[in-house]
Amino acid sequence: MKRLYKGMTAIALACTIMATSCKKEYLETNPTDLVSADIVFKTTEGAMVALNGTIRTMYSSLTNHGNFGQKAYDLTSDMMGEDVILHAQGYRYYTSEYNYSGLSSASTNQRADRTWYYYYRIINNANRIISLLPAATGPQEEKDLIMGQALALRAHSYYYLVNFFSKYGPENPGVPLYTAPTTDGKGRGTVKDVYDQIYLDLTESTKLLEGKSRAHLSHVNKATAEGIFARVALQQGDYPKALEMADKAIKSSGKQLFTAAQYTSAAFNTLSAAEWIWGGEVNVEQSTAFASFYSHMDNRAAVGGYAALGGQKKITKDLYDKIPSGDVRKDLFQGVISADMPIYAQKKFQLRQLGNWASDYLFMRLSELYLIKAEAQARLTQDAAAAQTLADLVTTRYSGYSTAGLAGEALLNEILLQRKIELWGEGFSLLDIKRLGKGLNRPTGAGNHGGAQLNGGNGNNFAPGVTSLPANSNRWLFAIPQDEINANKQLSVADQNPLKD
Repeated sequence: MKRLYKGMTAIALACTIMATSCKKEYLETNPTDLVSADIVFKTTEGAMVALNGTIRTMYSSLTNHGNFGQKAYDLTSDMMGEDVILHAQGYRYYTSEYNYSGLSSASTNQRADRTWYYYYRIINNANRIISLLPAATGPQEEKDLIMGQALALRAHSYYYLVNFFSKYGPENPGVPLYTAPTTDGKGRGTVKDVYDQIYLDLTESTKLLEGKSRAHLSHVNKATAEGIFARVALQQGDYPKALEMADKAIKSSGKQLFTAAQYTSAAFNTLSAAEWIWGGEVNVEQSTAFASFYSHMDNRAAVGGYAALGGQKKITKDLYDKIPSGDVRKDLFQGVISADMPIYAQKKFQLRQLGNWASDYLFMRLSELYLIKAEAQARLTQDAAAAQTLADLVTTRYSGYSTAGLAGEALLNEILLQRKIELWGEGFSLLDIKRLGKGLNRPTGAGNHGGAQLNGGNGNNFAPGVTSLPANSNRWLFAIPQDEINANKQLSVADQNPLKD
């Protein structure tokens, strides 16, 4: 980690405490990056500025227009999955992720390199806060609030790193684990080492955040930390913990499921929407225009982003056809041939206002927790409870929905189907494929991957070249960046992931 840590420790959170002119209702991230860390961490007020800057990283643009914080990696996960189609090549953004051609590149500024840099950047910043906060002047209540958030952010980042860069299995190579600021590199350790630290961080985070109020919805509160814990536990197959944390997060969030009337694109671009537990509030001054999630997702021609310029994101016909008529979620996809938008194009993620890039980034919402709870209950053979949890969610989208008669494998399969429908485009595809162990199975044929576009002509969807992969494939793995191997004395070429089957 020398390449990442050395430059970042020398200039007092230079990549975190951003020189922005935010309005007071947004995250305040001043002073500038030229202010010494010794000064920043003299008080809890200064430490909060550092925390705000770290959170701001989650919706900032880094390098090219395909990197814009957490949603860039959520989109990467979905483009590697089964349910998102790329209409055409467009400007080539996300084509290498979609066809699995670029993830094995260890070169600078490729997807693997940017992923590594992004998450370790947040980890480094969290470690600075965790290390220096105890000596700051200020109320213990404020210290606990800041510390709890820093621990949750560190856990969140390690969770994504270990899923992108490691194979499943506790003894497989993990990712270098840092819990304090350092310029000395570390080896990969094991997957178990990483998850053990994630569990420790989230356990402490939920304790510290108990009873604390967050200043801004972009901050982490107790419900957010519990939601991250539920997400992590589900990925691990730790169903008792997933159930416990999902249930706690639902109760402590104070949020309500969207009604059918609320379930429109407006529900997915605004931090104050009823279900949002955590997200990034993007104001006009902080918006990143073409280097943004909405540039790559909003398919409307008037937006003029990368999606509209040939890179439209679409749901597969296969999954679209499984959404019944009358289910409000079906309305968030283009269901008919139109001159304005390709059939099956997504309409779920759209800018609030054309000509204005200030739309918020969704990191977690209540529906995910219902689905985690239902799946955990089903896997723990609590079929009646699981069916009720699922019905509680889906009937708010489709009043005619029923789980009557569902049990066992059929119930579990229904939960997983509803997860695909409900969370489409929210960043869970690759994570789910890996944890379920069934490999990649993309539907093909008309309206599906590489098949006919069904827009009244003879065109085909962009062909990804990869429609199936076995569960044990090495192609899920991102390459360890070569710059990291060169700079970290604890890593060698032998530590590189196997990038071919």
